[in-house]
Amino acid sequence: MVDLYSVGTYNAYMGFKVGYLNDLERMLEKVLPHVILKAKLNLESRIRTLKRDWEIVYDLLNGKDNSGFGWDEHRQIVVAEDVVWKSYISVRIISCL
Repeated sequence: MVDLYSVGTYNAYMGFKVGYLNDLERMLEKVLPHVILKAKLNLESRIRTLKRDWEIVYDLLNGKDNSGFGWDEHRQIVVAEDVVWKSYISVRIISCL
């Protein structure tokens, strides 16, 4: 996907243009010739998961009422004191019920 983005042929204002998944399938076929990955089934599901995970991390670092979270550049992880994590988790669990 980074290669497709870098080339620029599939860049759009709000994401990728139509048809990028077909080219992505062809690129994967070259790299992994005996693995059958279909963009519609595997890649779109994975993309949804990554977007959801990204939204969570973005909210932790930039969201309202989430002070105390930071980013460890060396380890590439979200960091916070135990009290901050426990508070965040308790609020998330209650909001999911």
